Amino acid sequence: MVDGWDKLVGRFGRRKLATLLAPAIRYAQEGFPVTEIFSSYWAATEKKLRADPFAAAVFLPNGRAPRVGELFRNPDLAWSLKQIAAHGRKAFYEGAIARRILDRSKALGGVMTGEDLARFSSEWVEPISTSYRGWMVYELPPNGQGIAALEMLNLMENFPLAQYGANSANALHVMIEAKNWPMRISCDTDAIRGATPFPITGMLSKDYARNRAKLIDMSKANCSVEASRPPGMGTDTTYLCVVDAEGNMVSYIQSNYNSFGSGLVAPGTGFALQNRGGLFSLDAKSPNVLAGRKRPLHTIIPALMSKGDVRIAFGIMGGWNQSQAHAQFVSDIADHKMNIQAALEAPRFTKLTFEGCDVEVERRVPAPTRSELEKRGHRVELRGDFAAAVGGGQAVMRDFAAGVNYGASDPRKDGAAVPELPQRR
Repeated sequence: MVDGWDKLVGRFGRRKLATLLAPAIRYAQEGFPVTEIFSSYWAATEKKLRADPFAAAVFLPNGRAPRVGELFRNPDLAWSLKQIAAHGRKAFYEGAIARRILDRSKALGGVMTGEDLARFSSEWVEPISTSYRGWMVYELPPNGQGIAALEMLNLMENFPLAQYGANSANALHVMIEAKNWPMRISCDTDAIRGATPFPITGMLSKDYARNRAKLIDMSKANCSVEASRPPGMGTDTTYLCVVDAEGNMVSYIQSNYNSFGSGLVAPGTGFALQNRGGLFSLDAKSPNVLAGRKRPLHTIIPALMSKGDVRIAFGIMGGWNQSQAHAQFVSDIADHKMNIQAALEAPRFTKLTFEGCDVEVERRVPAPTRSELEKRGHRVELRGDFAAAVGGGQAVMRDFAAGVNYGASDPRKDGAAVPELPQRR
């Protein structure tokens, strides 16, 4: 993440990294009030944090998770951010922060070396994309699951979802069924998990999608797409999107995985070490097998979409649910002509299994629709009106013809759409 900051600022930034980090340093030093949603996440992770004395010292002040509205201060994190502000990426990968991380790893029997940190480099990659009802939708390539969102859209495009109507049984049935094949490939095909070259062009072929779409039976659910169940959803991801006065956009997501990551803190650093390596395979035959200099399959997928003079940056947090949520968001905009706020608020479903016909649906989906889905063989599991299970997102939009920016924030999370006042001329 730190190397990513450094590269972004170096290529596109107009301000120095020290200037950009100053507000975060101030919040870490002086504190900020804990929000409602994050307070509940924090309390649910107390046991993990308490297992590591250094994590407990930082994240359990007064021996417990902070409650709603309490100020949380993290002077150790302020120190780490000041190191990065002063010395750039070297502070984290070769300097004082690196030494504290390596000392903690060694104390726990870890095998990380100074060379591991020093040689790390984030990568510039070309996005993958598909068209959907005249919109171009862009995702990051594997090793993430963005390809599953694009495949799902390709399958959905073969059905008249606008004619079916939002929250209709036909529309939801198509999307639920369309989820199965792309997500099976994303989660169960070895090639997408590791460094093995992957036939992206073929998988995103419209002909391939048309042939797969013929397998969807509108009268009944397919309960036999077998694959393993992905790991559960954590509360560890932050999505941010921004558009400036000139229309430049960033769609940005980061995650330390599995709710406070590893739950381990290197003394004096103020942050939990991530554990995304948990998504590697231990199967020696898999290209995703645990090894050095590799990245595992992961879930986090920032996205962009465009049509004519309109550009949208969006992302929806929520583990393996993300590609499904992306496809639903795009459909709400392209098929049902919702604005970005309505598309984020719209009822969603999620299906985190492949075997069986279970599907989780928010209670706001009309009862007649739910009943019809059950008649077709779906086993509907009801969730709350705005359920955490279906993820939460943010979006910004730029209408270049009008020169106007828009922002939207999902009520399922505690983010916000924050406008910037125009500069006086």
